[in-house]
Amino acid sequence: MSALFPALVAGSDRPALRFGADALTYEELAEAAGALAARIADAGRVAVWATPTARTAVAVVAAFLADVPAIPLNPRTGERELAHILGDSTPSVVLAGPEDVLPAGLAELPRIDVGTTVTHVGPVPSALTGGSDGSESPALIVYTSGTTGPPKGVVLSQRAIAASLDALEEAWAWTEDDVLVHALPLFHVHGLILGVLGPLRRGGSVRHLGTFSTEGVARELGAGGGTMLFGVPTMYHRIADALEDDPALVRALAEARLLVSGSAALPVHDHERITAATGRTVIERYGMTETLMNTSVPVGSRPRPGSVGLPLRGVGLRLVEEDGTELGAYDGESVGEIQVRGPNLFSAYLNRPDATAAAFDGDWFRTGDMAVREPDGYVRIVGRKATDLIKSGGYKIGAGEIENALLDHPAVREAAVTGAPDPDLGERIVAWVVLADAEKPPTAQELADHVAGLLAPHKRPRTVHFLRALPRNDMGKLLKKALPEALHG
Repeated sequence: MSALFPALVAGSDRPALRFGADALTYEELAEAAGALAARIADAGRVAVWATPTARTAVAVVAAFLADVPAIPLNPRTGERELAHILGDSTPSVVLAGPEDVLPAGLAELPRIDVGTTVTHVGPVPSALTGGSDGSESPALIVYTSGTTGPPKGVVLSQRAIAASLDALEEAWAWTEDDVLVHALPLFHVHGLILGVLGPLRRGGSVRHLGTFSTEGVARELGAGGGTMLFGVPTMYHRIADALEDDPALVRALAEARLLVSGSAALPVHDHERITAATGRTVIERYGMTETLMNTSVPVGSRPRPGSVGLPLRGVGLRLVEEDGTELGAYDGESVGEIQVRGPNLFSAYLNRPDATAAAFDGDWFRTGDMAVREPDGYVRIVGRKATDLIKSGGYKIGAGEIENALLDHPAVREAAVTGAPDPDLGERIVAWVVLADAEKPPTAQELADHVAGLLAPHKRPRTVHFLRALPRNDMGKLLKKALPEALHG
């Protein structure tokens, strides 16, 4: 029996996965994954070519059943980064779809083609237990984005995955009756753990769009009977843009039980546009590869644009000053670094005991994210310690609140804020803006005055750069270190 996925044992004809034309019931998934698990049971670690297909889901579930760590590989990873990941994690085999064309970097690794066609339905082999939901056995090794050096392999145990998904069951009232719709990539926490393993742990189902489109969202949430939608801010921004001219999309979102945004902050303006058109509130949550999920706005709560909610069950959360002193203020203004602890935390960075030790303050994990806490305990993230905490004129300022203020201006489509050295202020606030209409640009002074009026004069941008687009990664996260290059691109 799989303690992580008990519904696999029941042998039901309930739908489990649908990726376009590929659809599997729990009975079929148990057979396909069980057969593959028997083939990889003696593997040390397996790499998974993580395309947005049912084959990826089958491969990862098979690894769980065989109690073999899986390493999801981003199909868009470059040659050098792929070589680093393979050299660091040393998988013994790569699991891929029969039609997948793999890069030369994987040529020396034995390959097993993953199928989804079921020829004989039978129980999951009894020897394939999948560990237990409290096991420290490594289940996934997920690599970070490598923004501060070579990507690090984050070792996630079955215990951490189960704890995080079960805490979300409570926060989101997640049940076997839910049908989750999303189009997230499957090589990272959001799309794979939350978006595929989450529904399977609950005994519900997932419908993956393959490629994001507002038409697909309307189809699967509407007539398709979807109840939940997961997305990143870029997706919700496109949804907000489309709502005015797409009544089917409005109806689909209005009928959904839960809309969740994550991986980056959803601008307040997009929150407001979606709520105004559909009457539904988008819930935000906060997590990291190393911690899985830490906080969420609970389902059924009043709208809280800009907030990532309260700590989940079992998660300890505190804010600390730069010297490590705990920040006890619940005033919505005092900025500190988030530290967390709990059963949701990763086990270690693979082969990096030094980095693992440096990531902790005692038993508290240093997230590097800066936040404030409101009087009722809700957490509002203001940015990353390395790139989004601006010290200007004696003030500690979070870039996130300035970005939201800029987005409140009708001429601004996208905005990013950074700090730059300043001989007088220490750091000056720099805004990077994508206009809604390049033919009708506001002046830099107009935008600075707009921010000063909404927030405070010391939070106004001193420099404004206008760009055609903001640089982002595959998850839609803003790449602030690439902004100067975008300016000259």
